[in-house]
Amino acid sequence: MSDPQPGSASIETSFAPFRERMQAAGLSESAIRAFRGSYAALLAGETGMIPEDTIKPAEELPLADALTPPDAGRASELLKQTVLIKLNGGLGTGMGLEKAKSLLPVRGEDTFLDLIAKQVLRLRAQTGGEVPQFMLMNSFSTSADTAAHLDARFPQLGGRETWELMQNKVPKVLASSLEPATWAANPEQEWCPPGHGDIYACLAGSGWLDRLLGSGVRYAFVSNSDNLGATLDPAILEWFADSGMPFAMEVTRRTESDKKGGHLAVRLRDGRFLLRESAQCLKADEQHFQSIDTHRYFNTNNLWIDLQALKAALEANDGLIPLPPIMNKKTLDPRDASSPAVIQLETAMGAAIECFEGAGAIEVSRLRFAPVKTTSDLLAVRSDAYELTDDFRLRLHPSRNGQPPHLHLDQKLCKLVDGLEQNFPHTPSLLHCRSLLVHGPVECGTGVVFKGDAVIHNHTDTPVKLDAGIHEGTVSVSR
Repeated sequence: MSDPQPGSASIETSFAPFRERMQAAGLSESAIRAFRGSYAALLAGETGMIPEDTIKPAEELPLADALTPPDAGRASELLKQTVLIKLNGGLGTGMGLEKAKSLLPVRGEDTFLDLIAKQVLRLRAQTGGEVPQFMLMNSFSTSADTAAHLDARFPQLGGRETWELMQNKVPKVLASSLEPATWAANPEQEWCPPGHGDIYACLAGSGWLDRLLGSGVRYAFVSNSDNLGATLDPAILEWFADSGMPFAMEVTRRTESDKKGGHLAVRLRDGRFLLRESAQCLKADEQHFQSIDTHRYFNTNNLWIDLQALKAALEANDGLIPLPPIMNKKTLDPRDASSPAVIQLETAMGAAIECFEGAGAIEVSRLRFAPVKTTSDLLAVRSDAYELTDDFRLRLHPSRNGQPPHLHLDQKLCKLVDGLEQNFPHTPSLLHCRSLLVHGPVECGTGVVFKGDAVIHNHTDTPVKLDAGIHEGTVSVSR
């Protein structure tokens, strides 16, 4: 698909129907300006690509594990100036869910959201008050379920007016004309999420940025709600506050399982850090992109932001953070391959690292990175390969030396949560498991222990019953 040329049409003329549509939907001026920035890049023919010859790998970084925790007084002082923001807009549709992914049980009856709430309340017990401030960035799809859950389980956190940051939506762009997409059969398909880079427009447009600053909050720690290792660590908070940096990203060493994820690099022309996602990598550069020896640092999506610096950057850039757009080419109705081709303009919040002079990064261990993107991830974090600490962190067990188990479950049977729980009604022990490959149906009983490299090939329709005991090596079942 070639990009259409805008000719002599000005950006304002071309953008006018998008502005009109977004205003009619009640979106803030901050959201409109942010989308206008991405649309202007599209109109100018920018691809958002970051060629390998324009960057160099990030070198050695400060180590979070080498930091000394602040004393109780200093920690309390800093926590009072901090807001913890969790991204909670995902429905987990890729795993067959129709509610917030954070409402999935992860330990017993405790969901991701329950453990996050317990983390916050524990920190507040240390400060003896209502701080640190806690916020969830919800989407229209997750807002109601999340609020109902927290109201019922943790009323002490307050109503949604005290903690909700609502994600925006943006129009899909017709690839053929670069005009707003319309779809009478289902008008909701005319809109798409703008990516988590939307957080900056959300903070500004909702008024939350000014309210937080006005209440004495200066620092924000932002992370994904499905990453329970990403707690508000006072040692990293003190490091960030003392550094004077406007923005910092937590990164960890890449493994083979991360090679397609966004990595940290340094832009040659100005020496600034940048984040390169797979969608911004040229086909010819994929070998370099996926080399974990060349590009060693993986973005955990744990970010530290100086809100005063954010306010100044917004004022200096006409109310937006000029994030590089990610241009995803899809069909208007994702379930209808014959529907018109569209471009979904998204941004990544970590990409803001290149927008702040003096921004930095810090290397953290895998203990602060345990995201759940697939049912394989979910089975792993439910198992004893991860431990729940006294401060409600879910972290990779120290005995695994930073290496999570590599799980490859049958995607036809286990891609969705219902299928996972049908095949694994009981969670096996994975503490000493390097890898697990499952092909075909299984029925995991209680007391099952996988060790080393375990493989199950079941070429029948009848589940292999896994009984209590140690399972390692290869099991093959055929008719």
